[in-house]
Amino acid sequence: MNKKFQILFFLFLFNFFSLFLYFFHHHSFLNPSSSSKFDHKTLTKNPPFQRPFEKLQQTHISKSWPILPSYLPWSQTSNDIPLRSCEGYFGNGFTRRVDVVSGGGGVGGGGGWFRCWYSETLRSSVCEGGRVKMVVEKIGMAKGGENLVDVIGRSEDEELPLFEKGAFEVDGGEGFVDGGNKMIVDDEFLDKYVPRGEIMRHTMRDLISKMRIVGRKEFDCDQWIEEPTLLVTRFEYANLFHTVTDWYSAYVSSRVTGLPNRPHLIFVDGHCMAPLEETWKALFSSVRYAKNFTGTVCFRHAILSPLGYETALFKGLTEDIFCEGTSSQELWQKPDNQKTARLSEFGEMIRASFGLPLNLNHPGKPVSGGHNVLFVRREDYLAHPRHGGKVESRLTNEAEVFESLNSWASNYKGCKINLVNGLFAHMSMKEQVRAIQDASVIIGAHGAGLTHIVSALPKTVILEIISSQFRRPHFAYIARWKGLEYHAINLDGSYANTETVINTLVSIMKSLRC
Repeated sequence: MNKKFQILFFLFLFNFFSLFLYFFHHHSFLNPSSSSKFDHKTLTKNPPFQRPFEKLQQTHISKSWPILPSYLPWSQTSNDIPLRSCEGYFGNGFTRRVDVVSGGGGVGGGGGWFRCWYSETLRSSVCEGGRVKMVVEKIGMAKGGENLVDVIGRSEDEELPLFEKGAFEVDGGEGFVDGGNKMIVDDEFLDKYVPRGEIMRHTMRDLISKMRIVGRKEFDCDQWIEEPTLLVTRFEYANLFHTVTDWYSAYVSSRVTGLPNRPHLIFVDGHCMAPLEETWKALFSSVRYAKNFTGTVCFRHAILSPLGYETALFKGLTEDIFCEGTSSQELWQKPDNQKTARLSEFGEMIRASFGLPLNLNHPGKPVSGGHNVLFVRREDYLAHPRHGGKVESRLTNEAEVFESLNSWASNYKGCKINLVNGLFAHMSMKEQVRAIQDASVIIGAHGAGLTHIVSALPKTVILEIISSQFRRPHFAYIARWKGLEYHAINLDGSYANTETVINTLVSIMKSLRC
């Protein structure tokens, strides 16, 4: 009895201190009036200056951060983050602060500010600024946000932004006089802190390269946005894998810059609406398109999110990232540079944004309810204006495999198995995430839909069926970084032997004591 009491007492203390530290690092929860205060990394010596009677100020409600069981503080110093460590790849490796515009503004002061947080591990930066102006007419791209059927055939070049000089400006303050010709950075700065790398069209780099600093008289604003706002450019916006990299980059940018609440978001691209936009709206306080505005828009605090191509989720496809997923509790007790809980934290963020429960384990593996085995299907659907509506098959006999599994599950004697038909193209994003959360086993052919495993619970088992034409490590890596049990069936072509699939699944179910 004494031993049980000691264990319970230890767990109580651990949870108490975990909650205390969580709320401590989310100080806006403890003190709502402190929403403009940041930790030592984000504190500006010259806070954003606000002139009296600035016109058309817009104030919108910001969503609070949810309490995430896997959350760990993001406020480490540069000395705490070794190069190419798991935290460097998946957490706050953006620790090198580079001030570009200080906010002093010369005579009279009160100018804007701009700085970047550089990650040597990812070779990328999260940049942010105050008193930043967007001149919409100097951004060349489609309006964005249209219904897909209204823009069939539109080229991608029309949807990606082209920035003219002065498309974005920073307030130089009362004493700054330069005639609008001073750019905030040069090519040397960009090559060092916003390198192009292998990205042929680096839109965030292009945006910063066209940003200039202007005097107060030139800094005229048709409207102000008071709340912190993320500026995001998407490329393969209708593909779940690439969109998850964008979600992750936007989430990390919000944490790195110490935002007290979830930011608002503006797409600096001209893509039409897509089903994935449902998750963008759930994750952040609001979503708008840059071209939905007219005239000039000024931000009290703007954050430039790195491209999804610069996240570890994408870079891991071409470079070795030796990280194992584990629980935040384990890392709290025993820090390890080769382990991470960040993808679990991110998956919880997605689930919490949809109002789904954040229980860390399948609740008791209910005997009466049985185990859900989710079969993620690939379906034909119209994805974007340049898409013909046909999805390339990765498993030519997918229907046969599903029917065989359905028959097997109905007659399985070990326990009750519910085979879930994962027709994701016909499900809302919330329904998709719920299906992932409820699954004990997730099975599917290699395809973007399996990226949803970032939201899977810790005990979930992954079974991927891989054709010979698509031997790529996307989901094996995500499973490893999440700490999930992973199995693969490698096909000689794209046809799967149903008996092999069933036998593999039987072995998995037995490991679950089913």
